[in-house]
Amino acid sequence: MRAPTYFTLAALLDGPLHGYGIIKRAEQLSEGAVHMTAGTLYGALDRLSREGLVIEEGQEIVAGRARRYYRLTDEGRSALEAEAERMTKAAAVVQKPKGIAASTVRRRPVKARPRLA
Repeated sequence: MRAPTYFTLAALLDGPLHGYGIIKRAEQLSEGAVHMTAGTLYGALDRLSREGLVIEEGQEIVAGRARRYYRLTDEGRSALEAEAERMTKAAAVVQKPKGIAASTVRRRPVKARPRLA
């Protein structure tokens, strides 16, 4: 899962948000690493909706414009949790104390090569 998708789903953990709210929350959660335009976000939301990870949950009119709200589905929460677990395991590989990773890896013995005279 790419970072924008991950942080889009994570932005919805606390409840439904409208598009601009998702953009701002994703930016906040990623500590500024994820910057999305509205076009990118709505394309991603359409895809995530088709995949069953988010669902549109109503809209309101603000200053004459429709503001659509999205929420995370149970499937979206599960996908997000699975990705967080995958990233935790991946990070653990490089965060092990020195010597631990090497000592737990089973290595194949190296065969001695015949010496040429």
